[in-house]
Amino acid sequence: MSSPLPPGTGIENIDGEQIKTFKDFLISYNKLTELCFNDCISDFTSRNIKSKEDKCALNCLEKFLKVNQRISQRFQEFQVLANESAIAAAQKMESGAS
Repeated sequence: MSSPLPPGTGIENIDGEQIKTFKDFLISYNKLTELCFNDCISDFTSRNIKSKEDKCALNCLEKFLKVNQRISQRFQEFQVLANESAIAAAQKMESGAS
């Protein structure tokens, strides 16, 4: 089956990791959309979004992004500490073996 995109668009250079990253992004985006929609949108009698619903959705999005950013920061901090501990343990083993 051939790609619907013309040759030379770069699609042939996409690897599995990029596809997985994009898939993870889409899953996260869909969860966020569903979460904020279910929490904030309640009036289906009009096509217009009410001011209260708009503010709720924006607050939901901001909170989700801030929490996600904070979790990422803590994970990175943990990884740095774990790497430092592993390096220290390896150095201790090397100096003990000498």
